[in-house]
Amino acid sequence: MNDLTKLANIAEIIGVLIVIGGFVFALLQMRQIKQQRRELAAIELFRFFGNPKFTAAYKVILQLSEDMSAEDIRNSEQPGLDDAAMLISTTMENIGVMTYQRIVPFIVVNNLIGSTTPVLWRKLEKWATTLRLEQDSPGAFEWFQWLAEQLEKHQINDPEPAYVAHKDWIPSHLRHQIGS
Repeated sequence: MNDLTKLANIAEIIGVLIVIGGFVFALLQMRQIKQQRRELAAIELFRFFGNPKFTAAYKVILQLSEDMSAEDIRNSEQPGLDDAAMLISTTMENIGVMTYQRIVPFIVVNNLIGSTTPVLWRKLEKWATTLRLEQDSPGAFEWFQWLAEQLEKHQINDPEPAYVAHKDWIPSHLRHQIGS
């Protein structure tokens, strides 16, 4: 009977260890899935900027003066300016929501578009404000505005360009082959 009790105790200990191991494994898997989701969201963010229409709109809006009204943008001799404003605003709106929901890490957004988003917002603020009034929709492009304000609020004073600030960067893993 003594041996049977010992075996039962050992089995119980092994059972507890298996449950704990399963719990730790589940936590690690959840963490890895969350990281993969963030990486996929970041890749999707990069795709926004690789889109030729977005790139053209980005270039056009960056060249605008900050004092342009919605009327100036709509009646511009430059074709598609209003469409460019809409494309930039809706894209930044999406990025703002993804940032707020922590789908894309703030640091990634800041490193990628931290300096230009506040500039884009200043150039399109009058246009967006007019659209809000015309549509009776105070929330129109609210996340674009939020994103610009957050990026400006958390911007490092006079940051060095990445090529200067990170010139001594070393990858965490050096591999001679992909997949090794």
